[in-house]
Amino acid sequence: MSRPRIRLEDSEDSGLLQHAGEEVMERGKKMWTGFTDWALQDNILEVAVGLIIAAAFTSVVTSFVSDILLPPLSLLPFINRNLDEKFAILRRGPGYNQTDGIGYNTLQQAAEDGAVVLAYGAFFNKMLNLFGVGMALYIIATIYDSMSTESIIKTTVKCRYCKKRISGKAQRCINCTSWQDGREDKIGDRNGDRMGDAM
Repeated sequence: MSRPRIRLEDSEDSGLLQHAGEEVMERGKKMWTGFTDWALQDNILEVAVGLIIAAAFTSVVTSFVSDILLPPLSLLPFINRNLDEKFAILRRGPGYNQTDGIGYNTLQQAAEDGAVVLAYGAFFNKMLNLFGVGMALYIIATIYDSMSTESIIKTTVKCRYCKKRISGKAQRCINCTSWQDGREDKIGDRNGDRMGDAM
């Protein structure tokens, strides 16, 4: 037995289905337009480019620290070339003396044996990387400042009244709203004179 075929043109609901399809298409287009407007904004693209450049810059600075900065530092008696492998044993694992009678040669050996270690070498290496990245960024910002009219290194000063840091160009403190040119002292002196006259 074959089922009878229902054609949409003959159906009473064909207008409703067509309207629903158009509405779905309209919402899809609106969603796509909204997404492209959001994704292609100038600041989104700037952030994306900045993140990509930052990732490349981080690898360059990491290479600078590990390949150029650390080798001369490895001549110091307490640092060597394999700074990442420096560790102190806090609790020995079960196979501590079975490795040539000298303990663990590498951090991986200690971890595989279940020892509790203080991996200070990796921490120092990351601190050197942070210092290297910070110094490199500061040097780049200084070079940019010398070539550009707009400064990216903002100087700050302490407010004379609330002692919080504010921009060096500020005329009023953003925290306590006092004037930085000495008006507060002049107003205070005038009020003091008036108070003295009243007494």
